[in-house]
Amino acid sequence: MNLNELRYVVSVARERSFRRAADKCFVSQPALSTGIQKLEEELGQKIFERSRTEVRLTPAGEGLVVQAALILEEVERLRLLARQGTDPLVGPLKLGVIHTVGPYLLPDLIAELHRRAPQMPLQVEENTTERLEEQLRQGALDVALLALPVSAPGLDTSVLYREQFEVVVPHSHRWSRRASIRSSELGTEQVLLLPSVHCFSTQVVETCPELGGKQGLVQQGNSLETLRNMVASGMGITVLPASANNPKYRSRLLHILPFKAPAPVREIGMVWRKSYTRLEALKVIQAGVQQLKLRGIEPCPVNGEWENA
Repeated sequence: MNLNELRYVVSVARERSFRRAADKCFVSQPALSTGIQKLEEELGQKIFERSRTEVRLTPAGEGLVVQAALILEEVERLRLLARQGTDPLVGPLKLGVIHTVGPYLLPDLIAELHRRAPQMPLQVEENTTERLEEQLRQGALDVALLALPVSAPGLDTSVLYREQFEVVVPHSHRWSRRASIRSSELGTEQVLLLPSVHCFSTQVVETCPELGGKQGLVQQGNSLETLRNMVASGMGITVLPASANNPKYRSRLLHILPFKAPAPVREIGMVWRKSYTRLEALKVIQAGVQQLKLRGIEPCPVNGEWENA
């Protein structure tokens, strides 16, 4: 057993492909396959189920990959400690962020983090909640910014901020002169949402249950910016988080409406492995968010035990 074999296993588990995993590991596919086969023989367990169309982890492989990722994380931590001495704010931080947060939070947050921790560059991965949770567990990410609650085993969370939802309609829409909207009124409109793989769509439907069974509901558009442009073209209305309606994203073709109180909100928080030790980096992220002056974001006080570590 060697570290390369562990890297091959973790890479295949992430990529779900021997070819892509070999490319990520900068080795040939036969070399990667041979390494994994040697490890399976040594452990006496099949790690992957292989077919022409897909690669899946076996039940035994699920646990083995998690442990392999932890071993690689500890090795990387040893190397990092050698580079940074005793300063946890030296060295790259692998940060995951969901699609409905990244474009609106990161430009200001990265500038603030660079000021606070200039020797801690961010490696950013933008993806869905499900995929980011998986990458956290496998050690591919250090911390992720996700919509809460998250209750996956082995992960800790802390709330960063709350933000309200807002309705966006074409400027010519009959609601454009309204002061606010009740969530139940959305059921009368053609509402544009992201695909259900995005947790934000689920939260919107939970806010207005009528949308769940509404035949006219259109779920299309792979980003909030696509939805915004579709609304501007007159295809319907949408619901966006307040941070996505900052002045620099606005259009004269659109009108933004708040919900009547109590307005629906979401909580965005940090999520990290319980075994993660660079807690000072988490504190810097929390402090950085608290200093941001983004429209519609209400930073939350630190509320976990980790800040005292």
